Amino acid sequence: MPTTWKLHKDENEVDVDQITYRSIIGSLLYLTATRPDIAFSFGCCAIFQANPKESHLAVAKRIIRYVHHTIGYGLSYTFDTNTDLTTYFDADWEGCVEDRKSTSGGFYYVGLNLVAWHSKKQNS
Repeated sequence: MPTTWKLHKDENEVDVDQITYRSIIGSLLYLTATRPDIAFSFGCCAIFQANPKESHLAVAKRIIRYVHHTIGYGLSYTFDTNTDLTTYFDADWEGCVEDRKSTSGGFYYVGLNLVAWHSKKQNS
C-alpha cells in the first residue's frame, strides 16, 4: 500500500459484506507472521472491520495481489562473523487521519541479518 494512501471512514461510500471482509483480514493476519512487509497495510485495513467500505475491500484485495506476485520473496540469513547490533528507528507524526496518533517503528540487525522489528501506534 503506498504511504500516500490514507484510509478513512466515509459514510457516503457503499458498505461491503462484513463476513467476507473479516475473512480476508483473518487470512492476512496469518501471513503477517512470515511477511512483515504487509504488516502496516494489514493494520490499516484491520481497523475498519466493524464497518468496511468498498475502498477498504479494494486495499485488502491489493494486498492479496501483492502477496501473490511476491511469493518468492523472503528474508535470508547469511553466516556472518560480525556480531554488531545495529538499529534503525523512524516515526510518522500525526500520520493517521482518523485519530491523529503517531506511529513509530524500528529494525534490529545483527551483522547483516534482520533479527527483529516492531511498529507501534502511540497512545497519545
